[in-house]
Amino acid sequence: MKGFAQFISVERGLMLFMISMSATFLIVQSLNLAQALYLSVTVFCIWSAVDAINNVCDVDLDALSDPARSQFTKKIGKLALYTIVGFVALSLALGAFSMVPYVLLFVGVGLFFGVLYSVPPFRLRKTAYKPVVNFTVGAVPVLIVAAFFNVFSINIVALFLLIGVTTAVNSLWEDLADYASDITSSSRTVPIIFGFRRGLLITIIMGYAMIPLMILVGMLFQLGWVYYSSLAGLATFITVRLIQKRHTIAGHRTDITRLHKLGELLAKDFVIIAIVFTFSLMASSLIKINPTFF
Repeated sequence: MKGFAQFISVERGLMLFMISMSATFLIVQSLNLAQALYLSVTVFCIWSAVDAINNVCDVDLDALSDPARSQFTKKIGKLALYTIVGFVALSLALGAFSMVPYVLLFVGVGLFFGVLYSVPPFRLRKTAYKPVVNFTVGAVPVLIVAAFFNVFSINIVALFLLIGVTTAVNSLWEDLADYASDITSSSRTVPIIFGFRRGLLITIIMGYAMIPLMILVGMLFQLGWVYYSSLAGLATFITVRLIQKRHTIAGHRTDITRLHKLGELLAKDFVIIAIVFTFSLMASSLIKINPTFF
């Protein structure tokens, strides 16, 4: 089960699942659990298909950056392809079940960009366009929910931008963690183009630049103190981590191996931050529509 969970990157699927739940509650302003689950499962299937496609295409590269996942992908053989077909078919079927053309369109957009991300000859994951593709895939859940309820407003645009930027920044952290394998495969990701240290600094700056957008979303949707408390806690956590590692980041004589390990550590930290943030967003949306939850 652990290998399969890594194969479909279940932690990111759950993150987008929670985002879809949050978007549904915030848009309809009621505890419409059945529709929220339907839309969230649809998004989970899209992301699982996209990540499974990527892991099949990256099986050789992952041998260096994530050996356990690479070995599992090779071990299951054709089952990997059946898994992809299953999640793609389920995603499209769930999109069609909505009877809303734009929902099915956005499901297709998510899957299409997943193909552009991983499959040769496109392989945009090996280019500086990787964050742009991740932005699109990450923002698709908000578009699907908005299309389903036929609601488009400045609030939705802000949420769309926040989730898209969060996913794009997450891809920059992944590039840092995959630096060694990307060098081997002649990729042209941001850390390779600018150098690892500059790539790390760009990613840190991008991470902090998300905070005003997070605050704006909280203000537009009138979220409570739980949302802002979690946001403050996460900002404090990463700031303390960066202060602890400031000599490694700023020191020009720092051993490159130590710098690479720091990039891997911060990449893992950002995954935790993203999951905690999306959970707090979902919890805050529930508290807003029904204060008895807290």
